[in-house]
Amino acid sequence: MASQILVIVSFLAISCSLAAAGIEPGPLQDFCVADPTSSACLDPKLVKPDNFFSGGFHVPGNTSNPSGSSVTSASVAQIPGLNTLGLTLIRFDFAHGGLVTPHIHPRASEILTVLEGSLLVGFVSSSPENRLFSKVLEQGDVFVFPIGLAHFLSNVGNGTAAAIASLNSQNPGFIAIPSNIFGTNPPIGDDVLAKAYNVDKSIVEKLRAQFHS
Repeated sequence: MASQILVIVSFLAISCSLAAAGIEPGPLQDFCVADPTSSACLDPKLVKPDNFFSGGFHVPGNTSNPSGSSVTSASVAQIPGLNTLGLTLIRFDFAHGGLVTPHIHPRASEILTVLEGSLLVGFVSSSPENRLFSKVLEQGDVFVFPIGLAHFLSNVGNGTAAAIASLNSQNPGFIAIPSNIFGTNPPIGDDVLAKAYNVDKSIVEKLRAQFHS
């Protein structure tokens, strides 16, 4: 009896530790293709190969914008078969000097592979260290951005650049730090931002104007 109790206690301890670690149980079906007409899965009898397919990922995105970069997603919005699988694929393209602004994915870690060019990438650890982990990547290099940490990508090569990334969520979220602070609606008060950044209110107004044109 004592040995049986020990086994049960051990099982419960392992189960609790797995739950605390955020490990989800495996899916209960082969797939759950998103049904655009409801929140339920598409009837498996109606599922087709195209529900798991998206083309054109080899085509560079349009980088004719102020940031000089573009983001092309292959998420559940483009591939309904990704629903419940916890995956998103992203293609980044950069003009010379292009930048993906510092941002956060609140629900996913990201692994990046450089397809061409040279990219300066980095992420910042949480307070109080605020430590920067940064590296220049070349073609074929791989870098990881941990979940919830601010990170950025910048083209530091002499030409264009491209990269591809995978995130372990079908809805990783995207919080662009500059617009998240200065582009809110309604605006965060001038007094708050001026004190937070230790600057004059006139600077806050200039920064906010960039996102409320």
